[in-house]
Amino acid sequence: MLKYFSADWIFPVSSLPIKNGVVAVTPDGEIKEVFAEKDYLNLDLEIIKYNGVIVPGFVNTHCHLELSHMLGQIPEQTGLVEFVQHIIKSRNGDASRIDLAMQQADQQMFDNGIVAVGDISNQISSKKIKEKSKIYYHTFIEALGFNPERAAVIMDHLKEIKNDFEPLHATIVPHAPYTVSPELFELIRQEAEKSNAFISVHNQETVDENVFFESKTGGFLKLYEFLGMDIDFFDPTNKTSLKTWLPYIKKQKTLLVHNTVTNKADVEFAKQSNPNLYWCLCPQANLYIENALPDVDLLMDETVNITLGTDSLASNHQLNILSEMQTLQKYKQVPFEKLLSWGTINGAKFLELDQQMGTIEVGKKPGLNLIQLTADFIIESDQVKRLI
Repeated sequence: MLKYFSADWIFPVSSLPIKNGVVAVTPDGEIKEVFAEKDYLNLDLEIIKYNGVIVPGFVNTHCHLELSHMLGQIPEQTGLVEFVQHIIKSRNGDASRIDLAMQQADQQMFDNGIVAVGDISNQISSKKIKEKSKIYYHTFIEALGFNPERAAVIMDHLKEIKNDFEPLHATIVPHAPYTVSPELFELIRQEAEKSNAFISVHNQETVDENVFFESKTGGFLKLYEFLGMDIDFFDPTNKTSLKTWLPYIKKQKTLLVHNTVTNKADVEFAKQSNPNLYWCLCPQANLYIENALPDVDLLMDETVNITLGTDSLASNHQLNILSEMQTLQKYKQVPFEKLLSWGTINGAKFLELDQQMGTIEVGKKPGLNLIQLTADFIIESDQVKRLI
């Protein structure tokens, strides 16, 4: 039996908003029809009417489920170098506590209307959560290895983890340019190219990242000292981080995550180098760690593909894409309809789920969320009521 949901507005994303529209949905969530008000007034339908706005389910393209047990453990605005040190010191712990935290984080994302997640993993611990979840997960198995001599050994280990994740969807990806050698980047690229896989990489999250590649100075030297790593083998490239690492990937479909200090020259270089890039914004994590936000106006002016992520509970107070949208609307005055595209169809396209999710269209199973906006389409609250 079909259910008929109506609200003050329906935002299909694929088409213009529909005032007082109705969405007909099967019990398993498939969209059967989308009505304008004039098309259903004379029909004898049992319509469930809400005050608010109905939108598709949200897509979170960057999360770290494994770090969910670290909620509230790391001080805010320490800067990335100190934040990473806290992660290394605190990421291990009691297995049952970590498992429970992941379960709770998965449920939180579901309750917040998230239907798909691109999740970073360093081990197999999140597999059983993902197998049972109502959310679709694509796991990015993260490579860390700055010493070029260890590239092959690290890659073999990552392939074992990827095999262990089967039959779930997973790909091997670089963590960040300052933790992955050119040799390891090349092995990752080769592996991705074999199966035409998309990848994800943390990009330009702090000024120290650019300074390290430009002149081998700055805060990252303290990080390598903390790690006990001799980096005599590394020579600065006299280029920004992005201009250094992006050529290693070549034309592979890639998600650039954070982009906090990315500038216009970087974006122009990226567009010329690879036409298949997506740029993920995690604003609340950026404020948590660096108390800074990316140049969102620049990214919009350059018309790049933008998606949204939450990062982890180590760097955020919640896992809620609507809350990320609200932050960008508050600090960067991004129009709601643009934010909605970033949080739905753009993420679905990157994860190659756009035939199933991302828009309210007949034949899709995107999930339906009810949210509250003002008359000017300003997000009133980050509370989501999940309808399907």
